[in-house]
Amino acid sequence: MYVIVILAMIAGFLALRLYSVLGKRTGHEQEPALRPAEERAKVTVLQPSPVPQGAGDSVRLAEGLIAPGAEHGVRALIAVDRSFDVPQFVDGAKSAYKMVLEAFWRGDRDELAWLCDADVLASFDAAIAAREAEGHVLDNRLVRIEKAQIIEASVKDRIAEVALRFEADIAAVTRDKDGNVVAGSMTDAVGTRDVWTFTRDIRSADPNWKLSETDEG
Repeated sequence: MYVIVILAMIAGFLALRLYSVLGKRTGHEQEPALRPAEERAKVTVLQPSPVPQGAGDSVRLAEGLIAPGAEHGVRALIAVDRSFDVPQFVDGAKSAYKMVLEAFWRGDRDELAWLCDADVLASFDAAIAAREAEGHVLDNRLVRIEKAQIIEASVKDRIAEVALRFEADIAAVTRDKDGNVVAGSMTDAVGTRDVWTFTRDIRSADPNWKLSETDEG
């Protein structure tokens, strides 16, 4: 399905700042794996794929991936974009969730700019700046994603939006400039719940989806 361009995010919860930026978190976070800009084109989190004749119903095959009440919106999206595949999209969204978190944790503004729309990027940038001003560094780890499920989908004026709820375990440590632990624990992962919305103009030649909204789940 479409490359869902979005990569690594979320902090060791610098107080309530992180809550407002990413949604409610009851957990800890992750350490980054750098991804050079020149390798971005290689990231195929969600990639368009041809729809073979007689292919299975993407909604019917997406057991557990679509929340009750969201199926109608997903079918409406598939009706205008036949290449939209639910299982592939959810897999890509999970990869995107991890990538955005990691980019946010390491303060990689360039990576976030490539993956997020302007409003989300501004929120992340403000949180990163506040963290930098305090001299804090995040040492976080995404332990696992327990569940990712589409909870809403819509198409309006050819703009597609898909919202997913993520349930994950995150371990996080916040350190000061000298490396001393300020908060958190890498041995005590905590559950988190987020709702992230991805958006794409299906008229555009650009196949990429952008992270357009974050909220608590």
